[in-house]
Amino acid sequence: MTRPAKPELSHFDDRGQAHMVDVSDKPVTDRLAVAEGVVRMTAETLALITEGRAKKGDVLSVARLAGIMAAKKTADLIPLCHPLPITKVALELTPDADLPGIRIAATVKTSGQTGVEMEALTAVSVAALTVYDMVKAVEKSMVIDGIRLVLKDGGKSGRYEVK
Repeated sequence: MTRPAKPELSHFDDRGQAHMVDVSDKPVTDRLAVAEGVVRMTAETLALITEGRAKKGDVLSVARLAGIMAAKKTADLIPLCHPLPITKVALELTPDADLPGIRIAATVKTSGQTGVEMEALTAVSVAALTVYDMVKAVEKSMVIDGIRLVLKDGGKSGRYEVK
């Protein structure tokens, strides 16, 4: 049995030094990425959020805006990410009593030469951190969990989807 070739790490040159990948020869294609994650908390903290009783304000609206802003600033935060012309960022923050906590999903789109996976992951991460920040005064034991890419489409590598 032959093993498939090990994928190469594109952010390192032939001398092992980190570099920004040259995407200038790649075609411009529509790109999409969806990431998800959760913030686990007590039922009491979740009720504080859903009933609008958090002292800092509307937790879900502020976290949504923070996630959108973060997606747009990803290249400023992750050293080797390309700045991209993002055409859409949408975040869904859904209270879930079964966790209990908040489920977060971010969808990011662009037409470009590289994907928006990092932008979607950054949006979820910052939205989750914002939820934590806004209610940490009542619960410091919240857990941010399960941040992952669930869908990527477009570009040379095609579609990736968590089943």
